Amino acid sequence: MISGAEIMVKCLESEGVSVIFGYPGAAICPFYDHLLDSDIRHILVRQEQNAVHAASGYARSSGKPGICVATSGPGATNMITGIATAYTDSIPIIAITGQVRSDLLGRDVFQEADITGACEPFVKHSYLVKNTADLPRIFKEAFHIATTGRPGPVLIDIPIDIQTNEIENFEYPKEANIVGYKPNIKGHSVQIRKAAELIRSSSRPVIVAGGGVLSSGVKLKLVDFAVTTGIPVVSTMMGIGVMPSEHRLYLGMLGSHGKGVANRVIHESDLIIVCGARLGDRAVAAPDQISERSKIIHIDIDPAEIGKNIKTTVPIVGDMRDIMGRLANSVGEYHVSPMWDDTIERWKKDLFRTPKEFEGFVEPRSFVAEFSMMLPSKAILVADVGQNQIWCANNFRIKEGRFLTTGGMGTMGYSIPAAIGAKLARPEREVVVICGDGSFQMGMNELGTIAQNNMNIKIIVMRNTRLGMVRELQKNLYNGRYSATILDENSPDFMKIAQAYHIPSATASTNGEALKIASDMLSQNGSFMLVCNVSPDTPSI
Repeated sequence: MISGAEIMVKCLESEGVSVIFGYPGAAICPFYDHLLDSDIRHILVRQEQNAVHAASGYARSSGKPGICVATSGPGATNMITGIATAYTDSIPIIAITGQVRSDLLGRDVFQEADITGACEPFVKHSYLVKNTADLPRIFKEAFHIATTGRPGPVLIDIPIDIQTNEIENFEYPKEANIVGYKPNIKGHSVQIRKAAELIRSSSRPVIVAGGGVLSSGVKLKLVDFAVTTGIPVVSTMMGIGVMPSEHRLYLGMLGSHGKGVANRVIHESDLIIVCGARLGDRAVAAPDQISERSKIIHIDIDPAEIGKNIKTTVPIVGDMRDIMGRLANSVGEYHVSPMWDDTIERWKKDLFRTPKEFEGFVEPRSFVAEFSMMLPSKAILVADVGQNQIWCANNFRIKEGRFLTTGGMGTMGYSIPAAIGAKLARPEREVVVICGDGSFQMGMNELGTIAQNNMNIKIIVMRNTRLGMVRELQKNLYNGRYSATILDENSPDFMKIAQAYHIPSATASTNGEALKIASDMLSQNGSFMLVCNVSPDTPSI
Protein backbone atom coordinates (compact mmCIF):
# COMPACT_ATOMS: atom_id res chain seq x y z
CA MET A 1 0.00 0.00 0.00
CA ILE A 2 1.14 3.55 -0.73
CA SER A 3 -0.28 6.84 0.55
CA GLY A 4 -1.19 9.85 -1.53
CA ALA A 5 1.54 11.91 0.12
CA GLU A 6 4.16 9.34 -0.85
CA ILE A 7 2.73 9.28 -4.38
CA MET A 8 3.13 13.08 -4.55
CA VAL A 9 6.82 12.76 -3.70
CA LYS A 10 7.34 9.92 -6.17
CA CYS A 11 5.64 11.93 -8.92
CA LEU A 12 8.08 14.78 -8.37
CA GLU A 13 11.00 12.34 -8.35
CA SER A 14 9.74 10.77 -11.58
CA GLU A 15 9.82 14.22 -13.20
CA GLY A 16 13.44 14.71 -12.14
CA VAL A 17 12.67 17.43 -9.59
CA SER A 18 15.64 18.15 -7.33
CA VAL A 19 14.62 21.41 -5.60
CA ILE A 20 11.28 22.75 -4.34
CA PHE A 21 10.37 25.92 -2.47
CA GLY A 22 7.73 26.04 0.22
CA TYR A 23 6.31 26.72 3.65
CA PRO A 24 4.62 23.92 5.62
CA GLY A 25 1.30 23.84 7.45
CA ALA A 26 -1.15 21.31 8.83
CA ALA A 27 -2.97 20.56 5.57
CA ILE A 28 0.25 19.75 3.71
CA CYS A 29 2.06 17.94 6.56
CA PRO A 30 1.59 14.41 5.15
CA PHE A 31 3.50 15.48 2.04
CA TYR A 32 6.25 17.11 4.11
CA ASP A 33 6.58 13.99 6.23
CA HIS A 34 7.33 11.81 3.19
CA LEU A 35 9.56 14.50 1.69
CA LEU A 36 12.04 13.70 4.49
CA ASP A 37 12.67 10.31 2.87
CA SER A 38 13.43 11.85 -0.53
CA ASP A 39 16.59 13.36 -2.03
CA ILE A 40 14.55 16.35 -3.19
CA ARG A 41 15.94 19.47 -1.54
CA HIS A 42 13.37 21.68 0.16
CA ILE A 43 14.08 25.40 0.52
CA LEU A 44 12.12 26.97 3.35
CA VAL A 45 11.11 30.48 2.34
CA ARG A 46 9.84 33.10 4.77
CA GLN A 47 6.53 33.76 3.02
CA GLU A 48 4.55 31.72 0.50
CA GLN A 49 4.48 34.36 -2.25
CA ASN A 50 8.25 34.18 -2.27
CA ALA A 51 8.13 30.42 -2.82
CA VAL A 52 6.48 31.11 -6.18
CA HIS A 53 8.97 33.87 -7.05
CA ALA A 54 11.85 31.55 -6.15
CA ALA A 55 10.32 28.82 -8.32
CA SER A 56 10.09 31.40 -11.10
CA GLY A 57 13.76 32.31 -10.82
CA TYR A 58 14.61 28.61 -10.81
CA ALA A 59 12.49 27.87 -13.88
CA ARG A 60 13.86 30.78 -15.90
CA SER A 61 17.46 29.89 -15.09
CA SER A 62 17.25 26.11 -15.41
CA GLY A 63 14.78 25.61 -18.26
CA LYS A 64 12.81 23.25 -16.01
CA PRO A 65 9.50 23.93 -14.25
CA GLY A 66 9.76 25.46 -10.78
CA ILE A 67 7.94 23.75 -7.90
CA CYS A 68 6.40 25.56 -4.93
CA VAL A 69 4.36 24.24 -2.00
CA ALA A 70 2.07 25.79 0.63
CA THR A 71 -0.63 24.80 3.03
CA SER A 72 -4.35 25.60 2.80
CA GLY A 73 -6.06 28.91 3.55
CA PRO A 74 -3.65 31.82 3.98
CA GLY A 75 -0.72 29.71 2.84
CA ALA A 76 -2.43 29.14 -0.48
CA THR A 77 -3.84 32.64 -0.87
CA ASN A 78 -0.41 34.14 -0.18
CA MET A 79 0.74 32.41 -3.36
CA ILE A 80 -1.78 34.15 -5.63
CA THR A 81 0.35 37.20 -6.45
CA GLY A 82 3.32 34.98 -7.28
CA ILE A 83 1.15 32.73 -9.45
CA ALA A 84 -0.29 35.76 -11.27
CA THR A 85 3.26 37.07 -11.80
CA ALA A 86 4.35 33.76 -13.33
CA TYR A 87 1.23 33.66 -15.51
CA THR A 88 1.72 37.09 -17.07
CA ASP A 89 5.42 36.38 -17.66
CA SER A 90 4.76 32.86 -19.06
CA ILE A 91 6.86 30.97 -16.50
CA PRO A 92 6.30 27.20 -16.01
CA ILE A 93 5.38 26.67 -12.35
CA ILE A 94 3.76 23.76 -10.50
CA ALA A 95 2.07 25.15 -7.39
CA ILE A 96 1.03 22.47 -4.88
CA THR A 97 -1.32 23.39 -2.05
CA GLY A 98 -2.73 21.42 0.84
CA GLN A 99 -6.48 21.60 1.43
CA VAL A 100 -8.89 20.71 4.24
CA ARG A 101 -10.53 17.29 4.27
CA SER A 102 -12.74 16.54 1.28
CA ASP A 103 -15.84 16.04 3.43
CA LEU A 104 -15.36 19.50 4.97
CA LEU A 105 -15.08 21.43 1.72
CA GLY A 106 -17.61 24.22 1.47
CA ARG A 107 -18.24 24.43 5.21
CA ASP A 108 -15.86 27.35 5.90
CA VAL A 109 -13.77 25.30 8.31
CA PHE A 110 -10.43 26.47 9.71
CA GLN A 111 -8.01 27.52 6.95
CA GLU A 112 -10.32 26.58 4.10
CA ALA A 113 -10.07 28.70 0.93
CA ASP A 114 -11.26 28.00 -2.58
CA ILE A 115 -7.80 28.40 -4.07
CA THR A 116 -8.63 26.81 -7.43
CA GLY A 117 -11.48 29.31 -7.84
CA ALA A 118 -9.38 32.23 -6.64
CA CYS A 119 -6.53 31.42 -9.05
CA GLU A 120 -8.70 30.66 -12.07
CA PRO A 121 -7.72 33.83 -14.00
CA PHE A 122 -4.01 33.30 -13.32
CA VAL A 123 -3.29 29.67 -14.18
CA LYS A 124 -3.10 27.61 -17.34
CA HIS A 125 -5.04 24.93 -15.49
CA SER A 126 -5.90 23.87 -11.95
CA TYR A 127 -6.85 20.63 -10.21
CA LEU A 128 -8.77 19.92 -7.02
CA VAL A 129 -7.83 16.29 -6.42
CA LYS A 130 -10.79 14.13 -5.39
CA ASN A 131 -9.29 10.65 -5.61
CA THR A 132 -5.87 9.47 -4.46
CA ALA A 133 -5.61 7.15 -7.46
CA ASP A 134 -5.77 10.20 -9.77
CA LEU A 135 -2.59 11.77 -8.41
CA PRO A 136 -0.09 10.21 -10.88
CA ARG A 137 -2.19 11.21 -13.90
CA ILE A 138 -2.77 14.72 -12.55
CA PHE A 139 0.92 15.34 -11.85
CA LYS A 140 1.90 14.09 -15.30
CA GLU A 141 -0.69 16.33 -16.92
CA ALA A 142 0.33 19.31 -14.80
CA PHE A 143 3.97 19.11 -15.87
CA HIS A 144 2.93 18.66 -19.49
CA ILE A 145 0.57 21.65 -19.45
CA ALA A 146 3.04 23.93 -17.63
CA THR A 147 5.89 23.29 -20.05
CA THR A 148 4.23 22.92 -23.46
CA GLY A 149 2.65 25.54 -25.66
CA ARG A 150 2.91 28.89 -23.95
CA PRO A 151 4.48 28.05 -20.56
CA GLY A 152 2.65 28.98 -17.39
CA PRO A 153 1.64 27.97 -13.86
CA VAL A 154 -0.52 24.96 -12.99
CA LEU A 155 -2.11 24.59 -9.56
CA ILE A 156 -2.72 21.25 -7.80
CA ASP A 157 -4.89 21.53 -4.67
CA ILE A 158 -4.83 18.34 -2.57
CA PRO A 159 -7.08 17.74 0.45
CA ILE A 160 -5.32 16.21 3.44
CA ASP A 161 -7.40 13.02 3.29
CA ILE A 162 -6.29 12.50 -0.32
CA GLN A 163 -2.73 12.67 0.98
CA THR A 164 -3.30 10.16 3.80
CA ASN A 165 -5.50 7.70 1.87
CA GLU A 166 -3.71 4.61 0.58
CA ILE A 167 -3.96 2.69 -2.68
CA GLU A 168 -2.37 -0.63 -3.65
CA ASN A 169 0.37 0.47 -6.03
CA PHE A 170 1.97 3.41 -7.80
CA GLU A 171 2.67 3.69 -11.50
CA TYR A 172 3.67 6.99 -13.07
CA PRO A 173 2.33 7.53 -16.62
CA LYS A 174 4.86 7.64 -19.43
CA GLU A 175 3.05 10.44 -21.20
CA ALA A 176 0.10 12.79 -20.82
CA ASN A 177 -2.81 12.51 -23.20
CA ILE A 178 -5.21 15.38 -22.60
CA VAL A 179 -8.32 15.66 -24.74
CA GLY A 180 -8.61 19.17 -26.16
CA TYR A 181 -5.07 20.26 -25.31
CA LYS A 182 -2.89 20.01 -28.41
CA PRO A 183 -0.69 23.12 -28.77
CA ASN A 184 0.15 24.02 -32.34
CA ILE A 185 3.94 24.02 -32.54
CA LYS A 186 4.49 23.76 -36.30
CA GLY A 187 4.06 27.04 -38.13
CA HIS A 188 1.93 27.01 -41.27
CA SER A 189 4.04 26.82 -44.44
CA VAL A 190 1.89 29.31 -46.34
CA GLN A 191 2.18 31.89 -43.57
CA ILE A 192 5.96 31.41 -43.36
CA ARG A 193 6.19 31.90 -47.13
CA LYS A 194 4.10 35.10 -46.90
CA ALA A 195 6.32 36.39 -44.10
CA ALA A 196 9.45 35.70 -46.15
CA GLU A 197 7.98 37.63 -49.08
CA LEU A 198 7.30 40.62 -46.81
CA ILE A 199 10.86 40.53 -45.50
CA ARG A 200 12.39 40.34 -48.97
CA SER A 201 10.33 43.33 -50.11
CA SER A 202 11.10 45.48 -47.05
CA SER A 203 13.72 48.20 -46.91
CA ARG A 204 13.50 49.17 -43.21
CA PRO A 205 12.71 46.01 -41.19
CA VAL A 206 13.17 45.49 -37.46
CA ILE A 207 12.83 42.47 -35.18
CA VAL A 208 11.02 42.86 -31.86
CA ALA A 209 12.12 40.04 -29.55
CA GLY A 210 10.13 39.16 -26.44
CA GLY A 211 10.40 36.71 -23.59
CA GLY A 212 9.14 33.92 -25.83
CA VAL A 213 12.49 33.93 -27.64
CA LEU A 214 14.26 33.05 -24.39
CA SER A 215 11.70 30.57 -23.06
CA SER A 216 11.62 28.69 -26.37
CA GLY A 217 15.41 28.35 -26.46
CA VAL A 218 15.63 29.96 -29.90
CA LYS A 219 17.94 32.82 -28.90
CA LEU A 220 20.93 31.65 -30.96
CA LYS A 221 18.78 31.02 -34.03
CA LEU A 222 17.37 34.53 -33.80
CA VAL A 223 20.86 36.00 -33.50
CA ASP A 224 21.98 34.03 -36.57
CA PHE A 225 18.92 35.22 -38.50
CA ALA A 226 19.58 38.86 -37.53
CA VAL A 227 23.28 38.65 -38.45
CA THR A 228 22.60 36.91 -41.78
CA THR A 229 19.94 39.42 -42.84
CA GLY A 230 21.35 42.48 -41.08
CA ILE A 231 17.95 43.20 -39.53
CA PRO A 232 18.29 45.22 -36.30
CA VAL A 233 16.80 43.86 -33.08
CA VAL A 234 14.95 45.61 -30.28
CA SER A 235 13.53 43.80 -27.29
CA THR A 236 10.72 44.07 -24.81
CA MET A 237 11.70 44.11 -21.14
CA MET A 238 11.15 40.35 -20.91
CA GLY A 239 13.26 39.86 -24.04
CA ILE A 240 16.39 41.57 -22.69
CA GLY A 241 19.26 39.14 -23.19
CA VAL A 242 18.21 37.82 -26.60
CA MET A 243 21.42 39.37 -27.91
CA PRO A 244 24.52 40.71 -26.17
CA SER A 245 23.89 44.35 -25.27
CA GLU A 246 27.01 45.49 -27.12
CA HIS A 247 26.09 43.68 -30.35
CA ARG A 248 26.01 46.11 -33.27
CA LEU A 249 22.50 45.01 -34.30
CA TYR A 250 20.94 45.22 -30.84
CA LEU A 251 19.31 48.59 -30.17
CA GLY A 252 17.97 48.04 -26.65
CA MET A 253 14.55 47.95 -25.04
CA LEU A 254 11.61 49.68 -26.68
CA GLY A 255 8.66 51.34 -25.01
CA SER A 256 7.75 54.18 -22.68
CA HIS A 257 10.90 53.62 -20.60
CA GLY A 258 13.05 52.27 -23.41
CA LYS A 259 15.92 53.50 -25.55
CA GLY A 260 15.35 56.42 -27.87
CA VAL A 261 16.95 54.66 -30.82
CA ALA A 262 14.81 51.53 -30.31
CA ASN A 263 11.61 53.58 -30.37
CA ARG A 264 12.77 55.64 -33.35
CA VAL A 265 13.46 52.50 -35.38
CA ILE A 266 10.01 51.10 -34.56
CA HIS A 267 8.34 54.30 -35.71
CA GLU A 268 10.36 54.57 -38.94
CA SER A 269 10.32 50.91 -40.00
CA ASP A 270 8.22 49.52 -42.83
CA LEU A 271 8.16 45.98 -41.41
CA ILE A 272 8.08 44.81 -37.78
CA ILE A 273 8.79 41.13 -37.09
CA VAL A 274 7.37 40.39 -33.63
CA CYS A 275 8.85 37.24 -32.06
CA GLY A 276 7.35 35.90 -28.83
CA ALA A 277 6.05 39.22 -27.52
CA ARG A 278 2.56 40.51 -26.83
CA LEU A 279 3.45 44.22 -27.19
CA GLY A 280 1.54 45.58 -24.22
CA ASP A 281 1.05 49.25 -23.45
CA ARG A 282 4.51 49.76 -21.90
CA ALA A 283 6.12 48.47 -25.10
CA VAL A 284 3.87 50.15 -27.67
CA ALA A 285 1.70 53.02 -26.51
CA ALA A 286 -0.11 53.58 -29.83
CA PRO A 287 -0.26 50.24 -31.68
CA ASP A 288 -2.84 51.41 -34.23
CA GLN A 289 -0.55 54.17 -35.45
CA ILE A 290 2.30 51.71 -35.93
CA SER A 291 0.18 49.16 -37.81
CA GLU A 292 -1.01 51.93 -40.15
CA ARG A 293 2.58 52.79 -41.09
CA SER A 294 4.19 49.34 -40.99
CA LYS A 295 3.40 45.79 -41.95
CA ILE A 296 3.47 43.37 -39.00
CA ILE A 297 4.62 39.76 -38.87
CA HIS A 298 3.69 38.24 -35.50
CA ILE A 299 5.15 34.88 -34.46
CA ASP A 300 3.81 33.37 -31.23
CA ILE A 301 2.89 29.96 -29.88
CA ASP A 302 -0.23 31.42 -28.26
CA PRO A 303 -2.80 32.33 -30.92
CA ALA A 304 -4.65 34.50 -28.40
CA GLU A 305 -1.74 36.97 -28.34
CA ILE A 306 -1.59 37.50 -32.10
CA GLY A 307 -3.54 40.58 -33.07
CA LYS A 308 -4.64 41.24 -29.48
CA ASN A 309 -2.65 44.45 -29.07
CA ILE A 310 -1.51 45.27 -32.60
CA LYS A 311 -3.04 44.60 -36.02
CA THR A 312 -1.14 41.83 -37.78
CA THR A 313 -0.44 41.46 -41.50
CA VAL A 314 0.94 37.91 -41.36
CA PRO A 315 0.24 35.85 -38.22
CA ILE A 316 2.29 32.70 -37.62
CA VAL A 317 1.19 30.41 -34.80
CA GLY A 318 3.79 27.93 -33.62
CA ASP A 319 7.01 27.25 -31.79
CA MET A 320 9.85 29.53 -32.86
CA ARG A 321 12.25 26.58 -32.65
CA ASP A 322 10.47 25.27 -35.73
CA ILE A 323 9.65 28.59 -37.38
CA MET A 324 12.93 30.54 -37.24
CA GLY A 325 14.94 28.00 -39.24
CA ARG A 326 12.23 27.64 -41.89
CA LEU A 327 11.82 31.40 -42.13
CA ALA A 328 15.58 31.88 -42.59
CA ASN A 329 15.61 29.31 -45.40
CA SER A 330 12.63 30.98 -47.09
CA VAL A 331 14.18 34.46 -46.90
CA GLY A 332 17.28 33.25 -48.71
CA GLU A 333 20.07 35.76 -49.35
CA TYR A 334 18.14 38.88 -48.38
CA HIS A 335 20.10 41.61 -46.57
CA VAL A 336 18.96 45.06 -45.43
CA SER A 337 20.11 48.07 -47.40
CA PRO A 338 23.22 49.95 -46.26
CA MET A 339 21.08 53.11 -46.10
CA TRP A 340 18.92 51.65 -43.26
CA ASP A 341 22.07 50.53 -41.49
CA ASP A 342 23.70 53.98 -41.80
CA THR A 343 20.53 55.76 -40.67
CA ILE A 344 20.34 53.68 -37.48
CA GLU A 345 24.00 54.32 -36.69
CA ARG A 346 23.35 58.06 -36.99
CA TRP A 347 20.34 57.81 -34.67
CA LYS A 348 22.43 55.96 -32.10
CA LYS A 349 24.78 58.94 -31.88
CA ASP A 350 22.10 61.63 -32.10
CA LEU A 351 19.86 60.10 -29.43
CA PHE A 352 22.59 59.21 -26.91
CA ARG A 353 22.30 61.10 -23.63
CA THR A 354 24.84 61.23 -20.79
CA PRO A 355 23.03 60.80 -17.45
CA LYS A 356 22.97 63.84 -15.20
CA GLU A 357 24.92 63.40 -11.98
CA PHE A 358 23.90 64.66 -8.54
CA GLU A 359 26.75 65.60 -6.22
CA GLY A 360 27.05 63.43 -3.14
CA PHE A 361 25.04 60.56 -4.62
CA VAL A 362 25.62 57.48 -6.72
CA GLU A 363 24.47 57.99 -10.33
CA PRO A 364 22.66 54.65 -10.81
CA ARG A 365 22.51 54.47 -14.61
CA SER A 366 26.23 54.88 -15.22
CA PHE A 367 26.99 52.74 -12.16
CA VAL A 368 24.88 49.85 -13.50
CA ALA A 369 26.64 50.10 -16.88
CA GLU A 370 30.13 50.05 -15.35
CA PHE A 371 29.26 47.43 -12.75
CA SER A 372 27.92 45.06 -15.40
CA MET A 373 31.30 45.10 -17.14
CA MET A 374 32.88 43.72 -13.94
CA LEU A 375 30.70 40.63 -13.96
CA PRO A 376 31.49 37.26 -15.56
CA SER A 377 29.94 36.82 -19.01
CA LYS A 378 27.27 34.38 -17.80
CA ALA A 379 26.22 36.33 -14.72
CA ILE A 380 22.51 36.56 -13.84
CA LEU A 381 21.07 39.92 -12.83
CA VAL A 382 17.68 39.97 -11.10
CA ALA A 383 16.09 43.42 -11.12
CA ASP A 384 13.11 44.37 -9.01
CA VAL A 385 10.30 46.76 -9.96
CA GLY A 386 10.43 50.54 -9.97
CA GLN A 387 13.08 52.96 -11.18
CA ASN A 388 15.78 50.39 -10.41
CA GLN A 389 14.20 48.10 -13.01
CA ILE A 390 14.42 50.76 -15.74
CA TRP A 391 17.99 51.72 -14.79
CA CYS A 392 18.95 48.06 -15.16
CA ALA A 393 16.92 47.38 -18.30
CA ASN A 394 18.53 50.26 -20.19
CA ASN A 395 22.06 50.18 -18.83
CA PHE A 396 23.02 46.65 -17.75
CA ARG A 397 25.36 45.14 -20.34
CA ILE A 398 24.26 41.57 -20.97
CA LYS A 399 26.88 39.24 -22.40
CA GLU A 400 25.95 35.55 -22.25
CA GLY A 401 23.98 35.76 -19.01
CA ARG A 402 20.37 36.48 -18.10
CA PHE A 403 18.34 39.49 -17.08
CA LEU A 404 15.45 38.43 -14.86
CA THR A 405 12.61 40.68 -13.80
CA THR A 406 8.83 40.73 -13.75
CA GLY A 407 7.50 42.55 -16.79
CA GLY A 408 3.81 41.74 -17.10
CA MET A 409 2.61 42.09 -13.51
CA GLY A 410 5.37 44.37 -12.20
CA THR A 411 5.47 42.73 -8.78
CA MET A 412 7.60 44.52 -6.20
CA GLY A 413 9.59 42.20 -3.94
CA TYR A 414 10.33 39.77 -6.78
CA SER A 415 14.08 40.11 -6.99
CA ILE A 416 15.48 38.53 -3.82
CA PRO A 417 13.40 35.31 -3.87
CA ALA A 418 13.84 34.99 -7.65
CA ALA A 419 17.59 35.30 -7.17
CA ILE A 420 17.45 32.46 -4.64
CA GLY A 421 15.81 30.26 -7.26
CA ALA A 422 18.26 31.35 -9.95
CA LYS A 423 21.26 30.60 -7.72
CA LEU A 424 19.98 27.12 -6.90
CA ALA A 425 19.45 26.47 -10.61
CA ARG A 426 22.88 27.84 -11.58
CA PRO A 427 25.14 27.64 -8.50
CA GLU A 428 28.26 28.16 -10.61
CA ARG A 429 27.11 31.57 -11.87
CA GLU A 430 27.35 34.97 -10.24
CA VAL A 431 23.84 36.05 -9.22
CA VAL A 432 23.21 39.72 -8.42
CA VAL A 433 20.08 41.49 -7.16
CA ILE A 434 19.44 45.17 -7.86
CA CYS A 435 16.43 46.64 -6.09
CA GLY A 436 15.13 49.89 -4.67
CA ASP A 437 14.72 50.57 -0.97
CA GLY A 438 10.96 50.20 -1.40
CA SER A 439 11.09 46.83 -3.15
CA PHE A 440 13.86 45.62 -0.83
CA GLN A 441 11.54 46.06 2.13
CA MET A 442 8.96 43.85 0.40
CA GLY A 443 11.40 40.95 0.07
CA MET A 444 14.00 41.43 2.79
CA ASN A 445 12.57 38.60 4.90
CA GLU A 446 14.18 36.24 2.38
CA LEU A 447 17.59 37.30 3.67
CA GLY A 448 16.79 34.61 6.23
CA THR A 449 16.56 32.02 3.43
CA ILE A 450 19.85 33.24 1.96
CA ALA A 451 21.58 33.06 5.35
CA GLN A 452 20.14 29.67 6.28
CA ASN A 453 21.38 28.14 3.03
CA ASN A 454 24.74 29.97 2.97
CA MET A 455 24.01 31.33 -0.50
CA ASN A 456 26.41 33.46 -2.52
CA ILE A 457 24.06 36.21 -3.71
CA LYS A 458 25.13 39.84 -4.06
CA ILE A 459 22.45 42.47 -3.33
CA ILE A 460 22.60 46.11 -4.39
CA VAL A 461 19.99 48.43 -2.87
CA MET A 462 19.39 51.73 -4.66
CA ARG A 463 18.35 53.87 -1.68
CA ASN A 464 16.63 57.09 -2.79
CA THR A 465 14.21 57.17 0.19
CA ARG A 466 11.29 57.34 -2.22
CA LEU A 467 8.88 55.09 -4.05
CA GLY A 468 10.70 56.48 -7.03
CA MET A 469 8.58 55.55 -10.03
CA VAL A 470 5.27 56.54 -8.44
CA ARG A 471 6.85 59.78 -7.19
CA GLU A 472 8.00 60.45 -10.74
CA LEU A 473 4.45 59.98 -11.98
CA GLN A 474 3.20 62.35 -9.29
CA LYS A 475 5.79 64.92 -10.37
CA ASN A 476 4.91 64.70 -14.07
CA LEU A 477 1.15 64.10 -13.96
CA TYR A 478 -0.03 65.47 -10.61
CA ASN A 479 1.82 68.80 -10.39
CA GLY A 480 4.37 67.50 -7.90
CA ARG A 481 1.80 66.62 -5.26
CA TYR A 482 3.65 63.76 -3.56
CA SER A 483 1.25 61.43 -1.80
CA ALA A 484 2.49 58.39 0.19
CA THR A 485 5.77 58.07 -1.73
CA ILE A 486 8.26 59.35 0.88
CA LEU A 487 10.28 56.72 2.78
CA ASP A 488 12.93 58.75 4.62
CA GLU A 489 11.11 59.32 7.90
CA ASN A 490 12.32 56.60 10.29
CA SER A 491 13.99 54.86 7.34
CA PRO A 492 15.62 51.62 8.49
CA ASP A 493 19.35 51.12 8.70
CA PHE A 494 19.83 48.57 5.93
CA MET A 495 23.33 47.68 7.05
CA LYS A 496 21.99 46.69 10.47
CA ILE A 497 19.32 44.59 8.77
CA ALA A 498 22.06 42.81 6.80
CA GLN A 499 24.08 42.39 10.00
CA ALA A 500 21.07 40.78 11.69
CA TYR A 501 21.22 38.06 9.02
CA HIS A 502 25.03 37.78 9.27
CA ILE A 503 25.48 39.29 5.80
CA PRO A 504 28.35 41.78 5.41
CA SER A 505 27.45 45.15 3.89
CA ALA A 506 28.70 48.59 2.94
CA THR A 507 27.30 51.97 1.87
CA ALA A 508 28.38 54.21 -1.01
CA SER A 509 27.53 57.82 -1.87
CA THR A 510 29.61 58.23 -5.05
CA ASN A 511 30.17 56.09 -8.11
CA GLY A 512 33.84 55.72 -7.23
CA GLU A 513 32.97 54.36 -3.79
CA ALA A 514 30.27 52.09 -5.20
CA LEU A 515 32.50 50.60 -7.89
CA LYS A 516 35.36 50.01 -5.43
CA ILE A 517 33.02 48.23 -3.00
CA ALA A 518 31.44 46.28 -5.87
CA SER A 519 34.86 45.09 -7.02
CA ASP A 520 35.72 43.90 -3.50
CA MET A 521 32.24 42.34 -3.18
CA LEU A 522 32.70 40.27 -6.33
CA SER A 523 36.11 39.04 -5.22
CA GLN A 524 34.61 37.46 -2.10
CA ASN A 525 32.61 34.28 -1.73
CA GLY A 526 29.33 34.55 0.14
CA SER A 527 26.52 37.06 0.21
CA PHE A 528 27.05 40.80 0.45
CA MET A 529 24.82 43.87 0.42
CA LEU A 530 25.84 47.20 -1.10
CA VAL A 531 23.60 50.18 -0.31
CA CYS A 532 23.92 52.98 -2.88
CA ASN A 533 22.61 56.38 -1.81
CA VAL A 534 20.82 57.80 -4.85
CA SER A 535 19.34 61.26 -5.30
CA PRO A 536 15.52 61.31 -5.09
CA ASP A 537 15.58 63.53 -8.19
CA THR A 538 17.26 60.94 -10.42
CA PRO A 539 14.80 60.13 -13.25
CA SER A 540 14.03 56.69 -14.64
CA ILE A 541 15.54 57.46 -18.05
